[in-house]
Amino acid sequence: MTTLERLFDAARAAQANAYAPYSRFKVGAALMTASGAVFAGCNVENAAYPNGICAESAAIAAMTIAGERRITDIAVVGGDAGPVTPCGACRQRLSEFAEPGARVHFADQSHFVESLLLSDLLPRAFGPRDLDTNG
Repeated sequence: MTTLERLFDAARAAQANAYAPYSRFKVGAALMTASGAVFAGCNVENAAYPNGICAESAAIAAMTIAGERRITDIAVVGGDAGPVTPCGACRQRLSEFAEPGARVHFADQSHFVESLLLSDLLPRAFGPRDLDTNG
């Protein structure tokens, strides 16, 4: 099984468990770490709309709980209308943990559509290297 197949299988499985009673727009995401581990997440909505959790954020939380910190690949699966990309906030969250050259892969319900570098989705991202940690 290829990396993309592993990621999209995990993202679709997570998407099936998304809690989206308000938007009815279920999203699944899966990320691969530098060690080859795969972590998945789904969106979880809340009646107080701003309190929902994006699928990418859920996957990042699962990764950090497991003690992993470096993302090499991300897969995102959205609704039937076509591929969906991470929102701006999730692009920033992903960049916090992304290896240089990390790729984001998109699919619709039936097949792979496109891959882009995370740096193309969030050029000139602000990150840990921008903070003065010697302080």
